[in-house]
Amino acid sequence: MLSAERLHKRYGAHTALHGLDLTVRPGEVYALLGPNGAGKTTTINCFLGFVRPDGGRALVDGRDPALDPQGARQALAYIPEQVNLYGWFSGRENLAYFAELGGHRYRKAELGGFLTEAGLEADAHDRPVSGYSKGMRQKVGIAIALAKDARALLLDEPTSGLDPRASHEFSELLRRLSARKVSILMATHDIFRALDVANRIGIMVGGRLIEEMDAGGLSAAGLEARYLNATLAAAPAEAAP
Repeated sequence: MLSAERLHKRYGAHTALHGLDLTVRPGEVYALLGPNGAGKTTTINCFLGFVRPDGGRALVDGRDPALDPQGARQALAYIPEQVNLYGWFSGRENLAYFAELGGHRYRKAELGGFLTEAGLEADAHDRPVSGYSKGMRQKVGIAIALAKDARALLLDEPTSGLDPRASHEFSELLRRLSARKVSILMATHDIFRALDVANRIGIMVGGRLIEEMDAGGLSAAGLEARYLNATLAAAPAEAAP
């Protein structure tokens, strides 16, 4: 569903991506771990078509967003670290608006059904979003993905700033989406949440995918050790001109 093929991206003298190869299969949750500046957000932006690669390509269900941005985005939903919604609209009104932008019109009860499925309490559906917590805003983002019938979901630091309960609820939402065969690529610093929800984990440093592993059977201490070893081993190469 998501595939990066020898993806290169430079910003002036800085190379953000060095020939990245990455695949996310249908229904798979892939956690992309790495420090700041590793290239995680650039990777996501290439899939979204926000950034045009200097070499290689990013494919969404076989479509290149650099060549067919509208076709690629029809298959995608995106939840950034801070979900941008209209504060004076309710959760239901935001959902209706963004669904209609994607070409979908739903009745009030159907909109409520998406919000409920995303875990938003019914008494919040018609309250202004300006009073929502970050976790509640993310649930509206998930509801938008459900209403859009997105086949792939891109997440950038989704659990940053969430309390443990909200983080757990978010992981449960991702598992439900995975069960519906939605492909999920999650860029994160959160080792423990990645281990909790991901099927596969990649460690990215200096624009390179240093290591990939199956999450099954890994312990938190084991993943942390592999992350630290990978980032420390790559540090001299990253610092080189």
